[in-house]
Amino acid sequence: MAENSRSARETVERTLDSTLESVDSAEELASELAGRAGFDDEDLLKIGMAVRESMVNAVVHGNRYNAHKKVRLAVSGGERRLTVKIADEGEGFDIEHLPDPLAPDNLLRSSGRGIFLIRSFMDEFQIRRLEGGGVELTLVKYQAGK
Repeated sequence: MAENSRSARETVERTLDSTLESVDSAEELASELAGRAGFDDEDLLKIGMAVRESMVNAVVHGNRYNAHKKVRLAVSGGERRLTVKIADEGEGFDIEHLPDPLAPDNLLRSSGRGIFLIRSFMDEFQIRRLEGGGVELTLVKYQAGK
């Protein structure tokens, strides 16, 4: 019976304020759904960190803490995968022009590794500009075969 509950698809959507408290809420929600979907502890840590980095980027760099701008979060778990979509209402950015976090000049910087970490922790990463402004990230993590 428990195996059937893990294969059921569950989706939760939220509209969050541009605050650091929303970062915590998003991480908790994604980790909770991933846990119910059957991800192991190592994957739960990776998912949590990727969602945290994505939300910080949306709140801090995208919406710039603007109280009038929101972050949309959608988390879908089940069927041996987790999909997370995070969209801000900011000006957007060109991923091709982000500095390389592994370049010698950037190694000691205190920021600039978020996208690198997200790509490292997740199996799929997509970014797209939204019509009308903002950026949407799509993160996917697959369960290892058991």
